[in-house]
Amino acid sequence: MLSYQLFINVTKEINLKVGKLGTFIFPVGYYFYTGSAKKNIDKRIKRHLSKKKNFHWHIDYLLNNDAVHIIDIKKSEMTECSLNKKTKGTIIIHGFGSSDCNLFCKSHLKYEENIALAELTANAVGGYK
Repeated sequence: MLSYQLFINVTKEINLKVGKLGTFIFPVGYYFYTGSAKKNIDKRIKRHLSKKKNFHWHIDYLLNNDAVHIIDIKKSEMTECSLNKKTKGTIIIHGFGSSDCNLFCKSHLKYEENIALAELTANAVGGYK
């Protein structure tokens, strides 16, 4: 596997500092986070599921909040940026998770307020295993 997506539900609006990126408001809704791991993708995903960790990546700050829940995880044979480009959604934080992006993605976190649209997006992307 080359990449993965976390499907995230934010159950209440949160105001959150995301490392050096800044402080942002995350509205209630559904988020797609696209990531990758050079060596062990399963270990990276397991880390995301843990609440006990040092904050290293932008997503660590979001996932540590009690109003944030990973509701699904999908692994893909597509590259991180290719998978992200195919994912619909609104970018609410420019630069989130995309500091090492090679396709000039504006963000690797996308937002969708409506669950039906979020599910359609998740099913339409394809490339999952």
